[in-house]
Amino acid sequence: MKDESKLSSYVVKEEGGKKVLIIDARNSAYLPSISDDRNARYEVLKALTEADAELIVLAEVYERVYNEPQTKMLSEIAGIYTKFAIENIWSYAHLGDSKVEEEKDFGRRHNAIVKSTHDEILFDPINAYILLLNEAQNEKERIDSVAPTERSTVYLKTLVYIKSVFESTELIRKAKVLLSKLEKIPETNSLYRSFFEAEVKPSFIGSRLVFEDNEKLELLDEYAVKGGATIQIFKHPSKPENLYFVNLPEYSLSPEKYFLVSKTKETVATFAPGQANISTLSKNRRYFERIYQATIRDIAKQEKIPLSNDEIIELSEIVARYTVGYGVLEMLLSDRKITDIYIDAPIGNKIIYLVHSEFGQCQTNIIYTQAEAESFVSKLRAMSGRPFDEAHPVLDYDLPGYDTRIAAINPPLSPDGMAFAFRLHKTTPWTLSQFIDVKYLNPLSAGLLSFFVDNRTTMIVTGSRGSGKTSLMGALMLEILQNNRIIAQEDTLELPVEYMKDIGFNIQRLKTSSPIGMKEGEGTEVSPQEALRIALRLGDSALVIGEVRSKEAKVLYEAMRVGAAGNVVMGTIHGDSAYSVWDRVVNDLEVPNTSFKATDVVVVARPIRFKGSIENHRRVTQITEIKKHWLTDPYAEGGLLDIMDYNAKDDNLDLLEDNLKESDIFSKVSNLSGLRMDDIWKSIRMNGESKSYLVDLKNEFNVPNLLEAKYTVVANNKMLILKEQQLEEFGSVDYTELLGEWKNWVRNSLIKRVKKTK
Repeated sequence: MKDESKLSSYVVKEEGGKKVLIIDARNSAYLPSISDDRNARYEVLKALTEADAELIVLAEVYERVYNEPQTKMLSEIAGIYTKFAIENIWSYAHLGDSKVEEEKDFGRRHNAIVKSTHDEILFDPINAYILLLNEAQNEKERIDSVAPTERSTVYLKTLVYIKSVFESTELIRKAKVLLSKLEKIPETNSLYRSFFEAEVKPSFIGSRLVFEDNEKLELLDEYAVKGGATIQIFKHPSKPENLYFVNLPEYSLSPEKYFLVSKTKETVATFAPGQANISTLSKNRRYFERIYQATIRDIAKQEKIPLSNDEIIELSEIVARYTVGYGVLEMLLSDRKITDIYIDAPIGNKIIYLVHSEFGQCQTNIIYTQAEAESFVSKLRAMSGRPFDEAHPVLDYDLPGYDTRIAAINPPLSPDGMAFAFRLHKTTPWTLSQFIDVKYLNPLSAGLLSFFVDNRTTMIVTGSRGSGKTSLMGALMLEILQNNRIIAQEDTLELPVEYMKDIGFNIQRLKTSSPIGMKEGEGTEVSPQEALRIALRLGDSALVIGEVRSKEAKVLYEAMRVGAAGNVVMGTIHGDSAYSVWDRVVNDLEVPNTSFKATDVVVVARPIRFKGSIENHRRVTQITEIKKHWLTDPYAEGGLLDIMDYNAKDDNLDLLEDNLKESDIFSKVSNLSGLRMDDIWKSIRMNGESKSYLVDLKNEFNVPNLLEAKYTVVANNKMLILKEQQLEEFGSVDYTELLGEWKNWVRNSLIKRVKKTK
């Protein structure tokens, strides 16, 4: 028997509501694999006789993780081992009838039962079962060979009972099925390999990656992200959501590189950066990587492991990812095709879910751990300077360097433990041309919204979460003339302010306190309503409010009523129609009806499920004018005039031409600008056609970058310049000639510029 004093150390940890048995096999003499080494099986089964567990981890440089069904099979074996010991199944009374049989056979029988039920069962339960079957067969043959007066069935009944206990376990039942199909009994390790294929991962990675049988899945897409990970999107034959699989480069490292990364991580673990350093991790990442490079170089030299400079850099980046970085999360945050990531409670028990811009909601192959979550929260606390505990169970924060907003929640708000929601912002803002390209808008609606911005209307964009309202607001901001100043106010940084600065806009951002996570009076950030009052004192500027949530609504409508010094005023708010916006603003946020009438246009966006499909498609579904001649209820008194309405049958936003006769806004624009009504609509259609033309050229020349803001803004500016030239020369605009001249410039000049940077 094995010397039990030399058992590997183990610990049972609670992870995501599951008990995880972790056996430290770093200094063991056996191969840490249940299927390949009988001593490893003994370590695991012996531990399971002492501790309950739902998952098993054999930890070395690699970690082998055995899932719940596998752990349950082994726990059942540990259970019958204990059962046999309690019942003292090898005792004298179970070995035969001394009145009929000679006791000289009892010693051999004792040894046979002990061999199966005690000595061998923890090392190789399948072999223990096979030994038992052989012994039972031999006993049957013995009984048949003796005279009836010399027969005793006591021992055979004991063997049959032991056999039934063995066969009550799932492992032995499965093994029995396999054995019945084989002509001869194989080496038992081959049987264990059928039942105990582990999830193998490097020990320095906290998260587990779960992989399904890819042969059953349909590959939809495959691409690489920053950090070297490969992403595969699969369609599952029996699941409504697609599967998003991350393949980490860490999983393909050579054993020598695994050793170097693990050893380096152990070495640098003693260096704990202070809070000042943690709070600027995104800036100091390169500093830590240089420290890790030096450490890796030293360890490799000591161990005589040859490494190139590129390999040292690669390994240092991996170490940084799992020390000062965000671990596996970094790969998800680097994939800008993702819009949302959800890590639900209890952490460690559930797969991470995400929303992909092309494939909708997806189930990942990542199981995040509690230890990683706690490490991540420590970084968030340090970087944000905000509390996150039972008294402050919400932390809302913009993650530096990743254009990502995080909402973290904790008990008592989340009774099952901490949880996270990540909103990944598009690194470049959406443009109206891009929205036409994905059918979020049609050309006419894009031209109409551009016209409203150009003529300084007050607009509210409304929709549910995930409807694209903030993205649409960013696209509308790009339609503001670059010779105008813009003030953008938001509590979470989602609007494309920095990008707009980079491409030449004069824009100032105001960051206000978050509406969640902080109690009134806490923190140093300015309230939204106070910031808005300040914005109105910052000079002649277009005003954009990232999200209208509460008390600032009154100040916003104050700004609308005075026209923010004659400039466009825009904001977003949650809702599903123009009427719901009125209801929220007037009845919930207590803005007077007279102030709400300062709204000129409400734009409604929502996700659409065509014909009951499981896929969501984002669309603008309504453009509604808010008329001014009503008193108490705009719906009942005809104060809501739909200008465009969505037709799901044709997947199109239709212009309601009959309603235009009742519109006030076009008459107002005509009076203020001197444009005739037919010129207004020529201008709108020209704007829409110009944006659609960019989409056509993008497809013709295969230049997706053409639709990015850095080029669409240049195209918009060129249109304005050509228009101004016609006005100066002729006193009026020939829209057909203007569009033709502009198209010629785009095809012969702008396309060449885009191709150079493709």
